Amino acid sequence: MSKLKAGLVGCGNISDIYLKNSAAFEAFGIVACADVDLDRAKEKAAQFNIPMACTPQQLMEEPDIDFVLNLTPPSVHAEVALLSLKSGKHVYSEKPLSVTRSDAEKIVAAAEERGLMVGNSPDTFLGGGIQTCRHIIDQGMIGEPVSAAAFMMNHGHEHWHPNPDFYYQTGGGPLFDMGPYYLTTLIFLMGPIHQVTGTAKMTYPERTITSDERYGEKIKVTTPTQVNAVLDFENGAAASLITSFDTWHHRLPHIELYGSEGSIVVPDPNRFDGPVYVRRFDEENWSEYPLTHGFTENSRGLGAADFAYAIMDDRPPRASGTLAFHVLDAMQGIYDSSQAGKHYKLSSTCEKPDPLPANLTEQNIDDLLSLKNH
Repeated sequence: MSKLKAGLVGCGNISDIYLKNSAAFEAFGIVACADVDLDRAKEKAAQFNIPMACTPQQLMEEPDIDFVLNLTPPSVHAEVALLSLKSGKHVYSEKPLSVTRSDAEKIVAAAEERGLMVGNSPDTFLGGGIQTCRHIIDQGMIGEPVSAAAFMMNHGHEHWHPNPDFYYQTGGGPLFDMGPYYLTTLIFLMGPIHQVTGTAKMTYPERTITSDERYGEKIKVTTPTQVNAVLDFENGAAASLITSFDTWHHRLPHIELYGSEGSIVVPDPNRFDGPVYVRRFDEENWSEYPLTHGFTENSRGLGAADFAYAIMDDRPPRASGTLAFHVLDAMQGIYDSSQAGKHYKLSSTCEKPDPLPANLTEQNIDDLLSLKNH
């Protein structure tokens, strides 16, 4: 099997883990690094022995590149994705799919028109922790999912991040920054969302950077930083979600899922590992459940590997554009609900992604090629 050739656009901090992990995957190899700052692209290419460094436009003109890894800031995700598709290349992007529902619709439509595939992170739900939770549910250990509670709460990034500005602009905030991990996990475990209800607000109009490089600088906040929502799923289950950059301290879990016969403590959806805890209705104590799946290290790029196999095998990728659009529709719907003061019924839906095989590891990931009907 020959690898697909990927061109990476956006050589920021997140690119390092993709460049490092890509070497472990047989499905694709990164052959070009591109950035609007050509010096940055050259630096990354040299660091990771990538043969080509270029501008994004030059990368789009390369005929041998099969798909684009779009790791640009959220505000330009749609621009780069649409340019990739126009250039005849499949595209796999970092989250979110775009910062507006209308741009996401354009991406999906352009891919369908050209017969190309769109994939999108997060891919952490493919890791051993979340896959184990899906195994528990599929085995019927907690009965039918009834409800869930999910919490992503901290006090923002300005106290540690060297350039925290974009976290407080459109496409940032706790919902668009971290919500994709939580919503993707909930959809993977419980299926698509029917409607959402939300309250969103900006608690502080500006933030003060206290990290060393820019200590004392002010950031104007232009996006909600406290978001509370209720999600109603198509299967009748419901979930409560809080995402916040306005919380100093809390003792709440990442995610708990409650079934008709028991409950699961779901691990951090921004990680690939566990632990996973289960307690059935007739048990007095929680017990840690052994992980059933591999990929428990930082395996970012696993979704891109599955995406590459999906292209070769002509099947939907697990971390698909359809899933990412549904997540975006839910997030934007939470804002819409807050502004309108009523439920928002989602305009989209998606299939619940297939789980990975329990015996899949870095060594036999090429088995994905034969999973068309898994």
